[in-house]
Amino acid sequence: MTASPANNMDVKRRNRVNTLRCILKSDRVSQMELTQRLALSWPTILQNVKELTELGLVREDGMYASTGGRKARAYAPVRDARVAVGVDLTRDRVVVVLTDLSGNLLHQATGALRFSMENIYFQYLGGLLRRFVDANGAEDRLLGIGLALPGVVDEERGILRDSRDLELRNVPLSRFTQQFPWPCRCLSSAHAAGLAEFCAMKTQEDMVSLSLGDTVGGAILRDGGLHRGDHLRAGEFGHMTLVPGGRRCRCGKDGCLDAYCSAKVLADHAGGSLSAFFEELRSGDAEKREIWREYLEYLAVAVNNLRLSFDCGVVIGGAVGAYLEEFGELLRALLAERNPYERDTAYLRYGRRPQEAAAVGAAMVQVEAFLQGV
Repeated sequence: MTASPANNMDVKRRNRVNTLRCILKSDRVSQMELTQRLALSWPTILQNVKELTELGLVREDGMYASTGGRKARAYAPVRDARVAVGVDLTRDRVVVVLTDLSGNLLHQATGALRFSMENIYFQYLGGLLRRFVDANGAEDRLLGIGLALPGVVDEERGILRDSRDLELRNVPLSRFTQQFPWPCRCLSSAHAAGLAEFCAMKTQEDMVSLSLGDTVGGAILRDGGLHRGDHLRAGEFGHMTLVPGGRRCRCGKDGCLDAYCSAKVLADHAGGSLSAFFEELRSGDAEKREIWREYLEYLAVAVNNLRLSFDCGVVIGGAVGAYLEEFGELLRALLAERNPYERDTAYLRYGRRPQEAAAVGAAMVQVEAFLQGV
């Protein structure tokens, strides 16, 4: 059976997109390396590289040294040919980032801004973004805005279904984006943070993320993409019951993981400052050491449950995740004791984007939409 012209076009587009993805993962690559990595023919790679070069997304980068035959031409990505802005909006602050096509952080701005549904708040937010884009000379390369919101985001219906953090239900997403003069896509903060961590690790393996910020959230990477679930709540690990009848959670239920493992749990023991808590822990404070041990015991239960439920890698990010490289040895020991099948904790990784993860992940949604259409 002969393939239809439409199918041929889809195959060509997919091959071109995969070629660009491969080049974006490399600082410098030859056509031969591309043919080997992608299992595509030499003429196909040659045509794809030519088209991507004409689009300004790839450039020639000299020649490789000869190995006896004709020298191979080298190609490099033009990662900043297009850029995207990501915004992480929370109850008390706004984080704005500018990323390139590989998700590299080019510029960042963070400021305290108390959330409000008043028009003046959205006007200020719109002005902040316009000034940020202008200051960084991004207007002519900008793909659009990615907006991360705390809660359940239903982009198909265009609503923020439920945000306990902002105390909102069924609010049109257009309310948040009305002051943005560029295309905007919205997703939940937890999913955005997970996406950023997945992209930073450059993996296509299934993985779950657990984000330990002022609230606890998570995301599930399955088959190379985010798994959102039947009701867009996949990864709401913060509201798994950890201790039946335990501490009251902000959601109104008792014993949620959020009530035991949010960054706020630690910060509240150091005048509201997470960094101060770890400074005191670093100095050997006995009280902080006991608090940290109790925190890790609860965290180990949660991580072990994720490992046994999904049987894949687990990455811990968020504000607390940034400290685990230094203070996480006990966590690994607790995990080795708790898991009945394995003592090796190599499946556990620590996040690489502690503060700006949700904003970067939101920007990557715009990047991904662009790559799919190349």
